[in-house]
Amino acid sequence: MERGNGTHSMASNQAAEKIAPYVFLGMTAVTGLVDAVSFLSLGRVFTANMTGNVALLGFATARAPGLSVTLSLTALVFFLSGAVLGGRIMARAGSDSHFRFAARVFLLEVVMLTAASLGAIGYKGDVTELSVQPLALIALTALAMGGRNAAVRKLAIPDLTTTVLTLTLTGIAADSSLAHGSNVRLARRTGAVVAMFAGAALGAVVIRYSVAVALGLAAAISALCNAALYRSLRTSDAP
Repeated sequence: MERGNGTHSMASNQAAEKIAPYVFLGMTAVTGLVDAVSFLSLGRVFTANMTGNVALLGFATARAPGLSVTLSLTALVFFLSGAVLGGRIMARAGSDSHFRFAARVFLLEVVMLTAASLGAIGYKGDVTELSVQPLALIALTALAMGGRNAAVRKLAIPDLTTTVLTLTLTGIAADSSLAHGSNVRLARRTGAVVAMFAGAALGAVVIRYSVAVALGLAAAISALCNAALYRSLRTSDAP
């Protein structure tokens, strides 16, 4: 029985590993959507890209105009809270069940983004005065992104962090033919950049009409990605 379970686990991992790059590209597009909403409609704050958010927090602390310490700090605190939650879930995973537990974390992302979409109904992007609605949207999206990042970090799929592109862009250039490299994983790296760009551009267009729809679209894409991952796990477990 143990041997059989081990075989099923290996098959599940292999199936999940094959589809994971495509799932993560979809999640990268979701990041673009979420940061388009947060930066353009929630007071110039990032809830997925914490590198940018920490920089914005520093600018706000120095009283740069148009930025808010409260908003940036809220994003940071809830992102870290999400990462703690995601980390606790992933800590329960065995060596052969990381993808299975990651799927649970990704399901929480879907729930948080769906809640954010519902909470954004009627929101017009006005943050001239701090109110509960934008703070709640920042908290929910940051929680979702923090949890996802904890799971993605544990899975460690090369060049697919889903939220930051600095190392990806560096890899494209440093490993290119111009740098006498062999263009390692060029298609995957380029795909990540295109996915983030497309998600951000789409989000910027959609929020002109509805912030709730933009977040709903992010939730839908995240749900499709998670469904694909779950399907790969269940199919490989089928007798």
